[in-house]
Amino acid sequence: MKSSIHAHVPYSRLAEHLEYAIANRVNPEVFFQGETLDSLVWEELASLADSLHNAGLKTTIHAPFIDLNPGSIDSSIREVSRRRISQVMQAATLLRPQVIVVHPGYDDLRYGNNRLIWLKNSIDFWQEFVPAARELGTILAVENIFEKEPSTIRALLDAIDDPCFRHCFDVGHWNMFTTVTLEEWFSELGGYVVESHIHDNHGESDEHLPVGEGSIDFGSFFPLLNRYAPDAVWTIEAHNTEHLQRALKNIQNHTV
Repeated sequence: MKSSIHAHVPYSRLAEHLEYAIANRVNPEVFFQGETLDSLVWEELASLADSLHNAGLKTTIHAPFIDLNPGSIDSSIREVSRRRISQVMQAATLLRPQVIVVHPGYDDLRYGNNRLIWLKNSIDFWQEFVPAARELGTILAVENIFEKEPSTIRALLDAIDDPCFRHCFDVGHWNMFTTVTLEEWFSELGGYVVESHIHDNHGESDEHLPVGEGSIDFGSFFPLLNRYAPDAVWTIEAHNTEHLQRALKNIQNHTV
């Protein structure tokens, strides 16, 4: 198993989980909601970031995503999305994350007939932020959400064509929405993976269960992840401490 693992934590709860994270050597993936960014006390963020760094912990960031879409046909939606990502990049100057996870905003139902428009808008959007990511020493990683297969994400990655713009593979979302096998997904995008969100479900809802408590074949997943992306960040997306502890224990059954 990885010597260090990240775990999802909303910024609003980072302070209360700080002692646990440091004591158990759990690196936080800090999730910022939009309203959190609007009311952020920068001195508080700086203090929390210093505590994490002084303890030798690393960080990643999960950007806000609800109602946002960098590839939206509506320019106003793109502008709001741009503002949120700009706020995240500012927070990143303090947290110094390895990776910033972002959502693509694409799904076939809404954009199937406008895929190329969405793609062009997305390319233009992310090209604005790649230089800032490079300057910060971080990587923007686009996460699979509703994608049935990897071609849309692959087209976006190929168009940006920059080591500071890569892929976060969410195995839970793959189990819910994707129509291709794990092997097919990794053969297409494995070389782009810099982070993986690790959680389980039964394929019908985003349950965020600990590894091994749903229907995902982790016996196939972990070897593929290690083969294609041996240096990727592993992030457990548990929604409470009990699930995190079970996930950490269950992962050992697949990675020893």
